[in-house]
Amino acid sequence: MPDAKFLHYELKLIEPSFGSSLTDLIIELDYLRKRPLGGSTHPKVFFQLKHIFHTLESIGSARIEGNNTTIAEYIETKLEETKNVPSGIKEIQNIEKAMAFIEENVKDYPINRAFISEMHKMIVHELLPPPNGEGDHTPGEYRKINLKINKSNHQPPEWLRVEEYMSELIDFIGREGSPKYDLLKAAIAHHRFVWIHPFGNGNGRTVRLFTYAMLVKTGFNVNVGRIINPTAVFCSNRNNYYNMLSEADKGTNEGILIWAEYVLRGLKEEIEKIDKLSDYDFLRKEILLPTINHSLERKYITDVESKILKRVIDKQVIQAADVKEFFVGKVDAEVSRQIRKLIDKKMLVPESDGTRKYVIRFDNNYLLRGVIKSLGEKGFLPVHD
Repeated sequence: MPDAKFLHYELKLIEPSFGSSLTDLIIELDYLRKRPLGGSTHPKVFFQLKHIFHTLESIGSARIEGNNTTIAEYIETKLEETKNVPSGIKEIQNIEKAMAFIEENVKDYPINRAFISEMHKMIVHELLPPPNGEGDHTPGEYRKINLKINKSNHQPPEWLRVEEYMSELIDFIGREGSPKYDLLKAAIAHHRFVWIHPFGNGNGRTVRLFTYAMLVKTGFNVNVGRIINPTAVFCSNRNNYYNMLSEADKGTNEGILIWAEYVLRGLKEEIEKIDKLSDYDFLRKEILLPTINHSLERKYITDVESKILKRVIDKQVIQAADVKEFFVGKVDAEVSRQIRKLIDKKMLVPESDGTRKYVIRFDNNYLLRGVIKSLGEKGFLPVHD
């Protein structure tokens, strides 16, 4: 590989030609953004799926950087409290926490230096700095050293220019413009962030969260209405991700547009795929019922629990009367006791506080293993063990 070189070029919004496939993508994604995602899946169930995809997103982002933690290993940490968390697990937990921070704050605050700094601090929290770990010597602060990027012909700018380049980038994303440019801007900003490499370490994990924040900010995530999984775009083929970044590194309009098309096509495919989960018939038949069968086979649940949970899945919301037939000759207190047991095992959750109506819960109990298995079999996982 030839010596990496720094190549300055202007940060600007490059417009695709009207007849290009990139323009088609922008129009289609704009339609998806505006389309209200009603769906027949109960919001409380959909929210749990969103939580699972955040977990998968976090594993995927760490994987791109070489973290070898498997999905199965990480899922076990959701089921059992671990005292001494290995650094590979801690790295993924940090990404999950940073995603939650974005969800809670990005609507109310601008994506500015303080916001980016906070994300970076969360990403490297309690991780040893290189060469021993994936942390950083100066969490939240721009680098004061010059860097090289492994396997790249691009040399990031000298550290003295980082502040100036980042200020320009923050201005670029914060500038008011027509919403039709939002996604193009997000794709260009992702590359520019990597091109600057503003931090000593953790730039890859931070830029993927930065992109997630931009997408949420531009309306791609209304409450629990839609799941977006931008890392899935990048982590299904890590080499392709790096090759496409290299196209944009050339600084040509053509290279930037090739990169933008790669990002937006991946995003569209992800959104269309995951939106299927808002169709409850699909979710019930393809994901939830196989999960119960898997859990019963593995003896994570009893026969009676399996019957109650299948009834919940069929109806989405149940009350005690809906499962009485499984307890012929037993007093009502026995039905309530069984429901209470499933609540304690985190497999049922009240539909709302104080109500005696219940929906299924699978986001942090033994059912989670079966849900992940079913999602994997149906091609929903952004990463595979």
